[in-house]
Amino acid sequence: MTSITGQSPASPLAKLEGHSSTGRLERVLRAGHFVVTAELAPPDSALAEDVYERARLFDGYVDGMNATDGSGAHCHMSSVAMCALLTNIGYSPVLQISCRDKNRIAIQGDVLGAAAMGVSNILCLSGDGVQVGDHPEAKPVFDLDSMSLLEMIRIMRDESRFLSGRPITSPPQVFLGGAENPSAPPIDFRPYRLAKKIAAGAQFIQTQYIFDIEQMREFMARSRDLGLLEQCFVIAGVGPLASARTALWIRNNVPGIHIPDAIIKRLEGASEPKLEGRKICVELIQQIREIEGISGVHVMAYRQEEAVAEIVAQAGVLEGRVPWYPGCDVQSSYA
Repeated sequence: MTSITGQSPASPLAKLEGHSSTGRLERVLRAGHFVVTAELAPPDSALAEDVYERARLFDGYVDGMNATDGSGAHCHMSSVAMCALLTNIGYSPVLQISCRDKNRIAIQGDVLGAAAMGVSNILCLSGDGVQVGDHPEAKPVFDLDSMSLLEMIRIMRDESRFLSGRPITSPPQVFLGGAENPSAPPIDFRPYRLAKKIAAGAQFIQTQYIFDIEQMREFMARSRDLGLLEQCFVIAGVGPLASARTALWIRNNVPGIHIPDAIIKRLEGASEPKLEGRKICVELIQQIREIEGISGVHVMAYRQEEAVAEIVAQAGVLEGRVPWYPGCDVQSSYA
């Protein structure tokens, strides 16, 4: 089995000119394709097969999988371990790093270790507070925030040194990402926050859930006016809602997610709310696809991971392209 470059999935790839990593996700984005990434929930398990089983749900439909790092302040298999397992068999995982649980010494060590195992993509996050998880008695660290984390890894990669100034003999070749929330107040500030993350080192951005298309259009237009879209790939977050009750809870309890009344009314009036939620997700993806400057979608299907393939297929955004997966036809995986 060979990858899109004609090499075996586990073997190192050559870094292309103008690229900062050897990873497939960066190659697909820089080639101008509309990418699809998905959230891969880590198992509460020490079994590698549990990771592979979850990843197989996305085979042929996504260009990258985010291995979450203690999302919601709940403990699961580590993101580094998941990414190492997935990279070893050829997938293109995105290593999420949260500032909540580790200081700069531990994080820099994880970055080097992950890069040594072939992990090419890193998403920098501040992390949810421990009070929202199942270990509220845990001690939060927050030695860094997402902005300073981006800058630290960029320095490691581009200047071949630790934050202390000590040299790194072989720097990590990684594609750096950050998160953004176009719906979080103050709305007018969001493009400027994006500019700060790009200045810190972000090369791609994955957003929080987008349900308000007009709000996203405005965010993209203002970001374009600031010249930001020439410096960074924007991947919009989407996901299926299971019911009107779920949508209302998210709108009322998760800061920065705006779900319009029209979507909630559709879910309330549906005979099968879960199927209607998936249909809404497909429509949102198709509308997002038409916004100038959008480079892809990030599908976060919490407890509906089995629906991701169907949603992506119905949205038609891959336009016949088949993202790589173990056992796929090499010729169709990077058209």
